[in-house]
Amino acid sequence: MYLSTDNKAIIKIKKAKRGTLFFVENFVKIASAKTVNKALERMVITGDLQRLSKGIYYRPAKSKLIGELTPSIETVVSAIAKRDKARVAPTGAYALNRLGLTTQVPTNFVYLTDGSARKLIIGKNQITFKKTSPKNVAAVGEISSLAIQALKTIGKDNVSIHEIEHIQNLLKKEKYTRLEHDVRLAPAWIREIMLPILKQLENDY
Repeated sequence: MYLSTDNKAIIKIKKAKRGTLFFVENFVKIASAKTVNKALERMVITGDLQRLSKGIYYRPAKSKLIGELTPSIETVVSAIAKRDKARVAPTGAYALNRLGLTTQVPTNFVYLTDGSARKLIIGKNQITFKKTSPKNVAAVGEISSLAIQALKTIGKDNVSIHEIEHIQNLLKKEKYTRLEHDVRLAPAWIREIMLPILKQLENDY
């Protein structure tokens, strides 16, 4: 039985969990990018999909309390990194916010990447991917990676004792092997902040 591009896309999309992100590239085996784009836009009109940004769509997840849910920034960034086979690391005000060092929620989410530099507008927010060397996104620990980027943002001459103690307490929750790996990647002054925690975790490892 012949299936149109629209029907093939619908079948693929409805098999996915609600909240799943889709890129035009996900449908390259179905038809050309131009044809797929048109099919996806028609699905936006019918309500089967929502358009998140240029070339990025999602199947809406629903909540009984607030209705349709928009994918989080972390979900979008993770999907883009997976698609591009790139590594990313949150930096700047966003890294500080993730670690609880500031209550200010940024509208510009800045990530370092060893993939392509680009900017995306998601509603009122902007995601900025800044091209960097592979070493700067080689950290593997979620907490230790954020700690390195947050400390770089604050700066050696500006970081307070309170901020250092806060970060060290968070690092105690990091896996030993990941922290051991990431300590080697940190600048010397940040390494000095991380090493006491690594030694503590080493005793328990």
